[in-house]
Amino acid sequence: MQDQFDLSDRVAVVTGGSRGIGRAIAEGMAAAGASVVPASRTTADVERVVESIREDGGEAHAATVDVADAESVESLIAAAEDAFGGVDVVVNNAGVNPDGALGKPEDVDLDGLDLTVDVNLRGAFACAQAAAESLQESDGGTVVNVASVGGLVGLPRQHPYVATKHGLVGITKSMALDWAPDVRVNAVAPGYVATEFIEGALENDSIKQSLLDRTPLERFADPEEIAGPAVFLASDAASYVTGSVLAVDGGWTAK
Repeated sequence: MQDQFDLSDRVAVVTGGSRGIGRAIAEGMAAAGASVVPASRTTADVERVVESIREDGGEAHAATVDVADAESVESLIAAAEDAFGGVDVVVNNAGVNPDGALGKPEDVDLDGLDLTVDVNLRGAFACAQAAAESLQESDGGTVVNVASVGGLVGLPRQHPYVATKHGLVGITKSMALDWAPDVRVNAVAPGYVATEFIEGALENDSIKQSLLDRTPLERFADPEEIAGPAVFLASDAASYVTGSVLAVDGGWTAK
């Protein structure tokens, strides 16, 4: 049974792979045997992840990408193909939730809305689209989209973020239909994870406590706790799973 989780001979591209959930997923994929291409906008940060993976005996290649730019996405997939011969797994983890996109609907800045859509939704679609040929030629191509509990339920004052994550859940399901049986497409929907992404919320004791009160497990996730489910969805252990969204939320959506 353990061999079903083995990602040896697989090549995994992980966007937003320089920190937080993305870094944990990149390192988790490498620990499972995959050759990993972590990518983000900051080259130095990605190179540190690659160095860590190599120190642990894994194979990795650093790449930079702006997922909101189609040419940059094409270059990322080409770099992965050049480095390792193809792409078997695409993890769409890059995401934003800028200050300008927060607040009541009447207060949301439309530029913030546009940026959120460009990165969270358009960027994820573009990465999967650019890797389509490699994924379809792979013996077991998979896409793992990192959505959110905000893709399953509403979250106050996070309207663009929630809209894009709901959209990513929809794309996961529709893409799974079009690419079956050759490519499986699934998503993980994390709850609140202790990363830089939610630092602002955690600095406010009242908000922090309200989030914990809403979470049955009464704590925030560690990034590594999202990596395990992502590795599962990319592996043969999930060979009959496609078009699904796995909530990894400490029970948030059970209420």
